[in-house]
Amino acid sequence: MIARMVASWLVLALVVAWIPASAETLAGRVVGVHDGDTLTLLVEGNRQIKVRLAGIDAPELSQPYGQKAKQALSALAFGQEARIDSAGPDKYGRTLGTVYVGSINVNAALISQGAAWVYRQYPHDAALEELESFARNSGAGLWALPADQRVPPWEWRHGEKSVAKPESARIRSEGAWRCGSKHTCREMTSCDEARFYLTQCRVSRLDGDKDGRPCEALCRR
Repeated sequence: MIARMVASWLVLALVVAWIPASAETLAGRVVGVHDGDTLTLLVEGNRQIKVRLAGIDAPELSQPYGQKAKQALSALAFGQEARIDSAGPDKYGRTLGTVYVGSINVNAALISQGAAWVYRQYPHDAALEELESFARNSGAGLWALPADQRVPPWEWRHGEKSVAKPESARIRSEGAWRCGSKHTCREMTSCDEARFYLTQCRVSRLDGDKDGRPCEALCRR
Protein backbone atom coordinates (compact mmCIF):
# COMPACT_ATOMS: atom_id res chain seq x y z
CA MET A 1 0.00 0.00 0.00
CA ILE A 2 2.79 2.43 0.94
CA ALA A 3 4.71 1.57 -2.23
CA ARG A 4 1.61 2.22 -4.34
CA MET A 5 1.06 5.59 -2.63
CA VAL A 6 4.68 6.58 -3.23
CA ALA A 7 4.38 5.58 -6.90
CA SER A 8 1.17 7.60 -7.25
CA TRP A 9 2.83 10.68 -5.76
CA LEU A 10 5.75 10.19 -8.17
CA VAL A 11 3.36 10.15 -11.12
CA LEU A 12 1.63 13.30 -9.89
CA ALA A 13 4.95 15.07 -9.40
CA LEU A 14 6.10 14.17 -12.91
CA VAL A 15 2.81 15.25 -14.49
CA VAL A 16 2.79 18.60 -12.69
CA ALA A 17 6.48 19.47 -12.54
CA TRP A 18 8.08 18.32 -15.78
CA ILE A 19 8.81 21.39 -17.91
CA PRO A 20 10.73 20.85 -21.16
CA ALA A 21 12.87 23.42 -22.93
CA SER A 22 10.92 25.38 -25.51
CA ALA A 23 11.53 27.93 -28.23
CA GLU A 24 8.10 29.58 -28.14
CA THR A 25 5.18 29.90 -25.78
CA LEU A 26 1.60 30.30 -26.96
CA ALA A 27 -1.47 30.97 -24.85
CA GLY A 28 -5.14 30.70 -25.63
CA ARG A 29 -8.30 28.66 -25.26
CA VAL A 30 -8.71 25.11 -26.50
CA VAL A 31 -11.62 25.21 -28.93
CA GLY A 32 -11.25 21.85 -30.62
CA VAL A 33 -10.02 18.33 -29.94
CA HIS A 34 -9.41 16.25 -33.05
CA ASP A 35 -8.17 13.00 -31.52
CA GLY A 36 -6.12 11.86 -28.55
CA ASP A 37 -3.05 13.97 -29.33
CA THR A 38 -4.16 16.90 -31.50
CA LEU A 39 -6.15 20.01 -30.56
CA THR A 40 -6.93 23.51 -31.78
CA LEU A 41 -5.92 26.57 -29.78
CA LEU A 42 -7.63 29.95 -30.24
CA VAL A 43 -5.05 32.67 -29.63
CA GLU A 44 -4.99 36.46 -29.68
CA GLY A 45 -6.23 37.92 -32.95
CA ASN A 46 -8.85 35.20 -33.24
CA ARG A 47 -6.28 32.90 -34.85
CA GLN A 48 -6.70 29.14 -34.61
CA ILE A 49 -3.57 27.04 -34.29
CA LYS A 50 -3.53 23.27 -34.61
CA VAL A 51 -1.33 21.73 -31.93
CA ARG A 52 0.18 18.24 -31.97
CA LEU A 53 1.16 17.11 -28.48
CA ALA A 54 4.87 16.32 -28.45
CA GLY A 55 6.44 13.10 -27.22
CA ILE A 56 3.23 11.07 -27.22
CA ASP A 57 1.18 9.12 -29.76
CA ALA A 58 -2.45 8.33 -29.00
CA PRO A 59 -4.40 5.49 -30.63
CA GLU A 60 -6.00 6.48 -33.92
CA LEU A 61 -9.75 7.10 -33.73
CA SER A 62 -10.39 3.88 -35.65
CA GLN A 63 -8.25 1.85 -33.23
CA PRO A 64 -9.34 0.26 -29.99
CA TYR A 65 -9.27 2.98 -27.30
CA GLY A 66 -9.00 5.72 -29.93
CA GLN A 67 -12.30 7.38 -29.02
CA LYS A 68 -11.53 7.10 -25.31
CA ALA A 69 -8.15 8.74 -25.87
CA LYS A 70 -9.90 11.67 -27.55
CA GLN A 71 -12.30 11.87 -24.61
CA ALA A 72 -9.35 11.88 -22.20
CA LEU A 73 -7.75 14.85 -23.96
CA SER A 74 -11.11 16.64 -24.10
CA ALA A 75 -11.64 16.14 -20.37
CA LEU A 76 -8.25 17.68 -19.63
CA ALA A 77 -8.20 20.56 -22.09
CA PHE A 78 -11.36 21.34 -24.06
CA GLY A 79 -12.72 24.80 -23.25
CA GLN A 80 -9.76 25.51 -20.98
CA GLU A 81 -7.17 28.26 -21.07
CA ALA A 82 -3.93 26.57 -22.03
CA ARG A 83 -0.26 27.30 -22.53
CA ILE A 84 1.78 25.63 -25.25
CA ASP A 85 5.54 25.31 -24.90
CA SER A 86 6.60 24.64 -28.47
CA ALA A 87 9.87 23.90 -30.22
CA GLY A 88 8.34 24.69 -33.62
CA PRO A 89 6.20 23.03 -36.30
CA ASP A 90 6.11 19.37 -37.19
CA LYS A 91 6.41 18.11 -40.77
CA TYR A 92 2.69 18.71 -41.33
CA GLY A 93 2.86 22.35 -40.24
CA ARG A 94 1.18 21.78 -36.89
CA THR A 95 2.63 23.39 -33.78
CA LEU A 96 4.43 20.65 -31.89
CA GLY A 97 4.57 21.18 -28.15
CA THR A 98 3.72 20.47 -24.56
CA VAL A 99 0.28 21.58 -23.41
CA TYR A 100 -0.34 22.95 -19.94
CA VAL A 101 -3.72 23.60 -18.35
CA GLY A 102 -2.92 25.38 -15.13
CA SER A 103 -0.05 23.41 -13.60
CA ILE A 104 -1.00 20.15 -15.32
CA ASN A 105 1.23 18.85 -18.09
CA VAL A 106 -1.43 17.42 -20.38
CA ASN A 107 1.02 15.35 -22.44
CA ALA A 108 2.31 13.62 -19.34
CA ALA A 109 -1.18 13.24 -17.86
CA LEU A 110 -2.36 11.35 -20.95
CA ILE A 111 0.56 8.93 -20.69
CA SER A 112 -0.08 8.37 -16.97
CA GLN A 113 -3.77 7.65 -17.68
CA GLY A 114 -2.86 5.08 -20.31
CA ALA A 115 -4.46 7.20 -23.05
CA ALA A 116 -1.33 7.37 -25.21
CA TRP A 117 2.02 5.76 -25.91
CA VAL A 118 5.40 7.42 -25.60
CA TYR A 119 6.45 8.33 -29.15
CA ARG A 120 9.93 6.87 -28.93
CA GLN A 121 10.75 7.50 -32.59
CA TYR A 122 11.07 11.22 -31.81
CA PRO A 123 12.80 13.24 -29.06
CA HIS A 124 10.97 13.07 -25.74
CA ASP A 125 11.62 13.51 -22.06
CA ALA A 126 12.68 10.35 -20.23
CA ALA A 127 10.04 11.12 -17.58
CA LEU A 128 7.37 10.07 -20.07
CA GLU A 129 8.80 6.56 -20.19
CA GLU A 130 8.54 6.33 -16.40
CA LEU A 131 4.90 7.37 -16.60
CA GLU A 132 4.19 4.85 -19.34
CA SER A 133 5.80 2.09 -17.30
CA PHE A 134 3.61 3.00 -14.33
CA ALA A 135 0.47 3.01 -16.50
CA ARG A 136 1.39 -0.31 -18.09
CA ASN A 137 2.12 -1.99 -14.76
CA SER A 138 -1.11 -0.70 -13.21
CA GLY A 139 -3.25 -1.64 -16.21
CA ALA A 140 -4.42 1.92 -16.79
CA GLY A 141 -6.34 2.92 -19.90
CA LEU A 142 -5.30 1.12 -23.09
CA TRP A 143 -3.03 -1.18 -21.07
CA ALA A 144 -6.16 -2.91 -19.78
CA LEU A 145 -7.07 -3.97 -23.32
CA PRO A 146 -6.43 -7.53 -24.49
CA ALA A 147 -2.90 -7.89 -25.83
CA ASP A 148 -4.07 -8.36 -29.42
CA GLN A 149 -5.75 -4.92 -29.35
CA ARG A 150 -2.72 -2.97 -28.13
CA VAL A 151 -1.22 -1.99 -31.48
CA PRO A 152 1.13 1.03 -31.40
CA PRO A 153 -0.49 3.75 -33.50
CA TRP A 154 2.63 4.28 -35.64
CA GLU A 155 2.34 0.64 -36.73
CA TRP A 156 -1.41 1.01 -37.30
CA ARG A 157 -0.82 4.02 -39.56
CA HIS A 158 1.85 2.24 -41.57
CA GLY A 159 -0.56 -0.39 -42.78
CA GLU A 160 -0.12 -3.17 -40.26
CA LYS A 161 -3.83 -2.87 -39.49
CA SER A 162 -4.56 -4.22 -42.94
CA VAL A 163 -2.53 -7.32 -42.15
CA ALA A 164 -4.58 -7.70 -38.97
CA LYS A 165 -1.67 -9.12 -37.01
CA PRO A 166 -2.55 -9.12 -33.31
CA GLU A 167 0.05 -8.00 -30.81
CA SER A 168 0.24 -11.54 -29.50
CA ALA A 169 1.42 -12.67 -32.94
CA ARG A 170 3.83 -9.80 -33.43
CA ILE A 171 5.30 -9.60 -29.96
CA ARG A 172 4.61 -13.10 -28.58
CA SER A 173 3.84 -13.73 -24.98
CA GLU A 174 6.43 -13.94 -22.27
CA GLY A 175 5.77 -17.67 -22.24
CA ALA A 176 7.58 -17.89 -25.60
CA TRP A 177 10.14 -15.12 -25.13
CA ARG A 178 11.35 -14.37 -21.63
CA CYS A 179 13.05 -11.21 -20.43
CA GLY A 180 16.61 -11.75 -19.35
CA SER A 181 17.41 -14.57 -21.75
CA LYS A 182 18.83 -12.44 -24.61
CA HIS A 183 20.60 -9.09 -24.80
CA THR A 184 22.06 -8.49 -28.28
CA CYS A 185 20.83 -8.24 -31.88
CA ARG A 186 22.93 -11.27 -32.80
CA GLU A 187 20.73 -13.38 -30.54
CA MET A 188 17.48 -12.24 -32.16
CA THR A 189 15.81 -14.51 -34.70
CA SER A 190 13.26 -11.99 -36.02
CA CYS A 191 12.22 -8.33 -35.90
CA ASP A 192 9.20 -9.28 -33.77
CA GLU A 193 11.47 -10.88 -31.20
CA ALA A 194 13.75 -7.83 -31.18
CA ARG A 195 10.74 -5.56 -30.63
CA PHE A 196 9.62 -7.71 -27.74
CA TYR A 197 12.96 -7.38 -25.99
CA LEU A 198 13.10 -3.63 -26.65
CA THR A 199 9.53 -2.72 -25.65
CA GLN A 200 8.73 -5.34 -23.03
CA CYS A 201 12.15 -6.05 -21.51
CA ARG A 202 13.68 -2.60 -22.01
CA VAL A 203 16.87 -3.91 -23.60
CA SER A 204 17.82 -0.45 -24.86
CA ARG A 205 21.06 -1.56 -26.49
CA LEU A 206 18.96 -3.08 -29.29
CA ASP A 207 18.09 0.47 -30.42
CA GLY A 208 21.51 1.98 -30.82
CA ASP A 209 20.41 5.06 -32.77
CA LYS A 210 17.37 5.69 -30.52
CA ASP A 211 14.87 5.83 -33.37
CA GLY A 212 12.44 3.41 -31.74
CA ARG A 213 13.33 0.58 -34.13
CA PRO A 214 15.54 -2.25 -32.82
CA CYS A 215 18.18 -4.23 -34.69
CA GLU A 216 18.20 -2.32 -37.98
CA ALA A 217 19.38 -5.35 -39.98
CA LEU A 218 16.29 -7.31 -38.90
CA CYS A 219 13.76 -4.49 -38.86
CA ARG A 220 14.35 -2.73 -42.16
CA ARG A 221 11.22 -1.38 -43.87
